Amino acid sequence: MSNADLGPLVITRRSSSEPIRANGETVSQLGEFWSWACSDLANNTMRGVLAEYLVATALGATAGTRTEWDTVDIRTPEKWRVEVKSSAYLQSWAQSQPSEISFSIAPASGWDAQTGTTSADVLRRSDVYVFCLLHHQDKQTLDPLDLDQWTFYVLPTRLLDERCPNQKTIRLSRLERLNPLKTDFTGLQKAVATCAEGAR
Repeated sequence: MSNADLGPLVITRRSSSEPIRANGETVSQLGEFWSWACSDLANNTMRGVLAEYLVATALGATAGTRTEWDTVDIRTPEKWRVEVKSSAYLQSWAQSQPSEISFSIAPASGWDAQTGTTSADVLRRSDVYVFCLLHHQDKQTLDPLDLDQWTFYVLPTRLLDERCPNQKTIRLSRLERLNPLKTDFTGLQKAVATCAEGAR
């Protein structure tokens, strides 16, 4: 096998109706796998992926597919690089009290999906951070697909670099002291644009 055969896979969007086959016979469909694997939107992993999708939707950046290991979560048509973090008071498991809200902001080395190269430099590689808080606190009515249950906090990455250069996590109270742009889903695009274009 030549190196030319080992380039990146071309990933195309699937529709959910693709068959899962054994010996040429359909045993299930892709949508059934998605339903089985991804229905718990309140767990940390799937909530984080959903948050990325919500932000990408607001920014008109959902063409193609999600890139799992890129150095930033979203690249917009305007070439803005956006990092998305999520947190929530309520979790899938039984809780004795609501979770404390904090977000990861650790600088990191990274692999760039566009260039296929790895950088050992430890830094934050985005232009903007979007902190997505699933703020709803009634477990019986929690619905991550109801965007009225989310609040978004938007900051230019340079502000984190200036005020929290080596910090790995940030609590909500500390984040609010940095005066992020706080918005619902409908104002998210404007808030990101304001931060990305240096108007804040």
